[in-house]
Amino acid sequence: MKKLRILLACEESQAVCLEFRKLGHEAYSCDLLECTGGHPEWHIQGDVTEILKQKWDLIIAFPPCTHLAVSGNAHRAKKQLDGREAEAIAFFMLFANHECTHIAIENPVGIMSTKYRKPNQIVQPWQFGQPESKKTCLWLKGLPNLQHTNVLPKPLCGYWDNQTSDGQNKLLVDGKWIAYNDPRTPALRSKTYKGIALGMSLQWSEYLLSLPENNEK
Repeated sequence: MKKLRILLACEESQAVCLEFRKLGHEAYSCDLLECTGGHPEWHIQGDVTEILKQKWDLIIAFPPCTHLAVSGNAHRAKKQLDGREAEAIAFFMLFANHECTHIAIENPVGIMSTKYRKPNQIVQPWQFGQPESKKTCLWLKGLPNLQHTNVLPKPLCGYWDNQTSDGQNKLLVDGKWIAYNDPRTPALRSKTYKGIALGMSLQWSEYLLSLPENNEK
């Protein structure tokens, strides 16, 4: 089997990187922060713009959403004035415009649906076997939409009820629900759910390996 060379951009958790590694691929996470996934040997700590100059079979990017998500709309006017929104859009588009043939960009629901284009699909953790609610947009280039692997029925999931009264999603940690204002929430919400990470690694690697250019002898 050919080993794919995969970049997981802006991923300090290594959640997706580790799933591709389990399949035998040459996957690397990259972030300005140290990795928390336990495998620094597979992590490139530094500016991803330099790493993007290398040759990759697949790029999956998780650009920061702080200045792009609809959850920050209350402060949007200030972000537009001081340039934070424009900077975040430019960084997102760095991946969207990259020459790599196969690219996925992940972000929550936000302004990129109008500033760039609508996402190819929106997925939820409960469509991949995990009882949480978190709308995740995927902009895809040269990749198929993810197929749901284990859609949980509402009695088991309660995915509309896993939210606080103000609409902010809760998270399940060690069997307990934590709210949006818990100090652990920002880091936890940036981590890709295991079910979705498995879907990405299994489905997209299978797709790429099925292409004629990856089957040449």
